[in-house]
Amino acid sequence: MAAQKINEAHEHIAKAEKCLKTSLTKWKPDFDSAASEYGKAAVCFKNAKQYDQAKDAYLKEAEYHTENKAYPLCDLAIEQAGMMMKEQKKMPEAIQYIEKACMMYMENGTPDTAAMALDRAGKLIEPINLEKAVDLYQKAAGVFENEDRLRQAVELLGKASRLLVRLKRLDDAAVAMQKEKNMYKEIENFPMCFKKTTAQVLIHLHRGDYVAADKCVRESYSLPGYSGSEDCVAMETLLQGYDEQDEDQVYRVCNSPLLKYMDNDYAKLAISLRVPGGGGKKKKAAAAPPQGGASGAPAAAEEEDDDYEGGLC
Repeated sequence: MAAQKINEAHEHIAKAEKCLKTSLTKWKPDFDSAASEYGKAAVCFKNAKQYDQAKDAYLKEAEYHTENKAYPLCDLAIEQAGMMMKEQKKMPEAIQYIEKACMMYMENGTPDTAAMALDRAGKLIEPINLEKAVDLYQKAAGVFENEDRLRQAVELLGKASRLLVRLKRLDDAAVAMQKEKNMYKEIENFPMCFKKTTAQVLIHLHRGDYVAADKCVRESYSLPGYSGSEDCVAMETLLQGYDEQDEDQVYRVCNSPLLKYMDNDYAKLAISLRVPGGGGKKKKAAAAPPQGGASGAPAAAEEEDDDYEGGLC
């Protein structure tokens, strides 16, 4: 089967080369037919799992589509060449071809196709290069945003934000998250704004920036339905516990279902959050030193709120 497909591919290449020849009666090469034959050859090589030869055939197809000014078909052939590199696990080369195709999609007036190709490229490279995946997702989001397709843009921004958290690039994640939240606000998806506020608070607290975390919650009070919501109460409680170094309170909020069942990267931020200084449980009142041994009982009675009653220091 493979040998048959390879033979077919070579037959198509021979036909393509014949289309490119000129003579006394044929003054111009037939670029359209040559491109078509190289495309057929590429498919045959692909089916025979001869991916490197398939890549070369796709690039030839692209070359002759360019000569024929059939630019959309040229862009698609270059993207397919990238996919042949992907089949060989040569991801950096694959991404180079796909990015080149995306630039050409943009130049030739098909930005939506470019954005979708960038998204696909991001998914391909994500398992081996998170930094590059972030770049591709952000580029794709930018293309969709320029086309006023904000729902598609914000979904890609979300992918980039999660990867930035995974990379521990928390300063960049904070900026990306704010943009994501603003976009959800623009399309009036307020429940998602609530979730993004929660993620913002976790990011800022891991950065050690309580003021920025508190500001995110205060700014969100202007969102319809946020004040008094489950998300709002949880963040107010978390910020209070963090500010007062009450590790138990922080632990309860961070291990609540609301935070534990967030996207995995944010859930990890929640369960790993610690108060400054590594605290322990906050004492609600400082215990007064006992006076005269057992006669200190009245003082203990006055401090009945102290959960550590019994002598723990």
